[in-house]
Amino acid sequence: MKKSFYSNGKLLITGEYLVLDGANAFALPTRFGQYLHVEPSEGKLIKWTSFDVDDSVWFDDVILFNDIISNNKQLHLNTIKSTLIEVLHEAFKLNPDFIHKSNGYTISTTLTFAKKWGLGTSSTLINNISNWLEIDAFMLLKNSFGGSGYDIACAKNNSPIIYTIINNNPTFKTVDFNPDFKDAIYFVYLNKKQNSKSAIANYLNNKNKAIKHIKEINTLTQNVINANTLANFNLALEKHENILSDILELQTIKESLFLDFKGTIKSLGAWGGDFIMVIAKENPAVYFKQKGYNTILKYSDMIL
Repeated sequence: MKKSFYSNGKLLITGEYLVLDGANAFALPTRFGQYLHVEPSEGKLIKWTSFDVDDSVWFDDVILFNDIISNNKQLHLNTIKSTLIEVLHEAFKLNPDFIHKSNGYTISTTLTFAKKWGLGTSSTLINNISNWLEIDAFMLLKNSFGGSGYDIACAKNNSPIIYTIINNNPTFKTVDFNPDFKDAIYFVYLNKKQNSKSAIANYLNNKNKAIKHIKEINTLTQNVINANTLANFNLALEKHENILSDILELQTIKESLFLDFKGTIKSLGAWGGDFIMVIAKENPAVYFKQKGYNTILKYSDMIL
């Protein structure tokens, strides 16, 4: 019998990097996500196929049950396959029945966003696998990819969230965020996917400086959520951007690429790639397209 699962993508609006050290992070689940389809099969193996949003296949291979059990990823030159074996091995440790009580599976995944966008190909997969196997998604993430876990919380929720790590445990609550000015919020893809692992490593080098700003970031996160005017919203975002610029010792994205833009620009998630959030009273599509950035989404088109 075929089973299907779906998880939401994510965008991290505030608290990037500092969420790893207990800061409150504000995150939004997206209208885009990923499906996982599972059917029983034979051969003590998994026939796995992954589809991008345009139905092109970006991964297609066979994974032996024995490789999952032994975490035998060293022999596979394909890094996607090695990573998938590791994730399935960690899932096996949490629920061995999916191997021991099965003859095999045919599995497919389908993204509803372009894989290059960085909206959570990994986190939606982790959450879908966890729902399939009825295991803890946060634990599976911790034991495989690592990271703060805010993306798992977005995968599970259809509302904006505040996410915090307290005593190494993920906590989150849904919040109301439906500002009158949301029509002035846009998301622009920067034409490159950022490697979050290397970005986090860069942050960790400046961790001592960062921790001093957690209270201030928490206040700004609340100001962003509660802003009742566009001016207050912009002010909180710009202060947040400047603090992270100082911590990471990097220019803000506006300083480095869009200095002449008349409006507020906020980096999202790992700095330097994926999407940025743009606040503008008029549609900024012409400006960004002239600079070669052709993927511009309205708030209502991106966010659940």
